[in-house]
Amino acid sequence: MVYDFTNNTAEEWLLGKRGIMLKQQSYNVGIYVRLSRDDEREGDSISIENQKIMLTKHVQDMKWNLVETYVDDGFSGGDFDRPGVQKLIEDAKDGKINLILCKDLSRFGRNYIQVGQFTDYLFPMINCRFIALNDGVDTINNDNDIMPFKNLFNEFYLRDTSKKIRSVFKSYQLNGQFIGSCVPYGYKKSEEDRHKLVIDEDTAAHVRRIFDLRHQGMGYHRIAGLLNAEGIASPRAYQLQQSGVSDSTERKTYYWNYTTIKSIVSNEVYIGHMVQNKKGTLSYKSKKLLSKPKDEWIKVENTHEPIIDLDIFQFCAELDEKHRRPRCTRDGEQSLFAGLMNCMDCGGFMRTHIEKIMRKTGLKTYVGYCCGTYSRCGKSVCSANMIRESAVATLVLEDIRKYAGKIKVDESGLRQDLINQKRLDTAKQQKADKAQLKSLQNRLAELGQIISNLYEDKVLGKLSETVCNSMIAKYEQEQTEKTEALRILDGKLAEFEKDAQDVNSFLAAVKKYVAVEQLDREMLLELIDRIEIGKSTGTGKEKVRDIVIHYNFVGYIG
Repeated sequence: MVYDFTNNTAEEWLLGKRGIMLKQQSYNVGIYVRLSRDDEREGDSISIENQKIMLTKHVQDMKWNLVETYVDDGFSGGDFDRPGVQKLIEDAKDGKINLILCKDLSRFGRNYIQVGQFTDYLFPMINCRFIALNDGVDTINNDNDIMPFKNLFNEFYLRDTSKKIRSVFKSYQLNGQFIGSCVPYGYKKSEEDRHKLVIDEDTAAHVRRIFDLRHQGMGYHRIAGLLNAEGIASPRAYQLQQSGVSDSTERKTYYWNYTTIKSIVSNEVYIGHMVQNKKGTLSYKSKKLLSKPKDEWIKVENTHEPIIDLDIFQFCAELDEKHRRPRCTRDGEQSLFAGLMNCMDCGGFMRTHIEKIMRKTGLKTYVGYCCGTYSRCGKSVCSANMIRESAVATLVLEDIRKYAGKIKVDESGLRQDLINQKRLDTAKQQKADKAQLKSLQNRLAELGQIISNLYEDKVLGKLSETVCNSMIAKYEQEQTEKTEALRILDGKLAEFEKDAQDVNSFLAAVKKYVAVEQLDREMLLELIDRIEIGKSTGTGKEKVRDIVIHYNFVGYIG
């Protein structure tokens, strides 16, 4: 809560009274006590009960009237968003109390600006006396010069404590220990170690199902709708249930949605990795959480038992990278090739097209695809390149069967043919890259010798220090650039060595569909990277078109 201390009435009152409180014969006292989680480390002397005992005794000794004791247990003094202190201030403004008593200034608050606003402006304005007993602060007196310094030191303490806590939290994160308050859906905290996650079988089954549905190609919206229709509690609703919240009207506001499903599918916690420090506050004074850049995240692998296999997780991640969100027809059925088909002319995605034709046997519905760019922008931009789903399905199924048959007859021969084709496609580039690699290595060796000679000439007095340093800086800059180029080239050449591994992955995937009779979405997503659809030429039985199938791992097979 924010108070306005800048109104003219308050300023005029202060100038008239000169900040001097009117002495009264008796006071209606409000005792304020506070304990934060950090204070608990300092022992019993600062406990809530000890504060109450000390302050109550002082009220009795002074023969004042104790109206109420206001308590904030477990709250930081960094701001005034505390229920106890808010009620205290409201009662003071309403005149129910005219003296506030606390153990010291740090109990009332550790933000020196806000504390000063209350003690110097608001309380004098409403004729409410304020006493911090152990600090010797009493607003009825004029000798409170030390109070601003005490407030400042209290804030220094808050900042120092915040730094220490952040340091401890970072240490936990670097060790792969969980420090969050909300446990990821599908897990719970271990009873032996609250910083370790263990599988919660009550919810882990739903996580596995979400990944299974996504693996089959189902979109986030449809998965969320399915879970909501079945009455499965969302992560937030489940959390409320576990905490004992029984208000059903509140829980009804928490449903599965697109964002929830997407965050689960992309969370590496489900493959056993701990990724933390994704969010943080700007400073110890702010509670607003802000997302941090990815290079500041703290990731530790294999910290707990995974719920999802790595290959399934990676497969689902690749769906997002390729923007393969399955679309539905107007009848609500999922399009078989949605997100997998591109126009050969413009490169845009092909769009699902429903065609209804009256036949002798009645009205027939056909699912087809046309260029999405054509649909949005018209024929002046691109051609329709329309094609029926059944035609593409037949072609793709025949192609998959062809390679499945070759595997049965001569798997080793097909493997070598595919490896040779991949290497032929990249042979020229690989030769050029190797030549560049050798050149970089030679130049780096030369630079090392040049820099060494410059240092030697400097020591022998053959070269002035200024000239030497200038030349060394120049060559070291080139050395840095060449080293980075070498690193990139090494990584590029390492990709060429994956040819055999990629071909083996392709063959293993095709083997699963040796006896397949009909295409399904899961099979397509596992095998196909994209299908390019070209223009049709000719008419009737002479009608032909270019269709290119790019497979996962091996690309286009000529």
